[in-house]
Amino acid sequence: MTKKNKALAAVIACVLFWGFSFISIKITVAVFPPMTLGALRFALAVVILFFVKRKIAPEEKIEKKDIPLLVGAGITGVTLYFFFENNGVALTSASEASIFIGAIPVITMISEAAWAKISIGRKKELKEKRQSLSIKTVLSGIGALISLAGVALVAGVSLALSGTALGYAYMSGTCVSWVSYCLLTRPLFASHTRIFIVFWQSLAGFIGFLPFTFFEASWQMPGLDVWGHLLFLGLFCSALGYWFYAMALEDLGVAKATIFINFIPVISAIGGFFVLGERLKPLQWFGAALVLAGVYLTMLAPGKDGLVND
Repeated sequence: MTKKNKALAAVIACVLFWGFSFISIKITVAVFPPMTLGALRFALAVVILFFVKRKIAPEEKIEKKDIPLLVGAGITGVTLYFFFENNGVALTSASEASIFIGAIPVITMISEAAWAKISIGRKKELKEKRQSLSIKTVLSGIGALISLAGVALVAGVSLALSGTALGYAYMSGTCVSWVSYCLLTRPLFASHTRIFIVFWQSLAGFIGFLPFTFFEASWQMPGLDVWGHLLFLGLFCSALGYWFYAMALEDLGVAKATIFINFIPVISAIGGFFVLGERLKPLQWFGAALVLAGVYLTMLAPGKDGLVND
């Protein structure tokens, strides 16, 4: 299996974990306060990743120059992401929250294109490189917008605004946090393995949760079913999910890895159809098809390990 195919398999597994995680979150958050839940799931993830790292990369040491990137990515992609998302979902409708999550690939592509133009400006052969960048930007942008439209249909978004300004601000923070995480993680692949990066990011994110837990209400000992869902969140959604996503970031690039996030509301909706017996309307199925078409179009764009090579 090629690196590209392995990365595609990894990111698909990742969004499957994250898509079904909403069922587990709904069950566990009824027992654990939101940030305490985040601390518990990433405490479990850190323990798992520690033993995996010791097996795969036992000699790899942290360097002083990497600490700002590792800590910054851990805080933005773990602590702040869940802080903003948990609070934002509480103050907006589920459909509105989905739109903000669906906008992440668009914001990511804008940020990556802006950074690429700055980098290209320092190199030779500007005309050829700018032409390649233009093709990539147009294809990726169109794909991201089609995918975003699909997310809107899947979520059943109405034109009426039902959330609060603070809720929209929180969800905007969710977008910025995840984009920051992706861009801060990318430079680390030049000198470190994926398991090393994800372990230290998860540890930083876990530590970031701790101050919030002191301000949340206490909780009682949960039942075995809740512990089972917490295990799923810690092992599959946190440890394996972030590890697999790091593989996609490294081998597919930021834009292509991020576009797959738009499958999360689709998977959640389909999961609700099969697990909870929720009915899906024809427009929602059409929206799922649009998400798939948008992701495919983005993968056609020239770029790192895309379907079209530079």
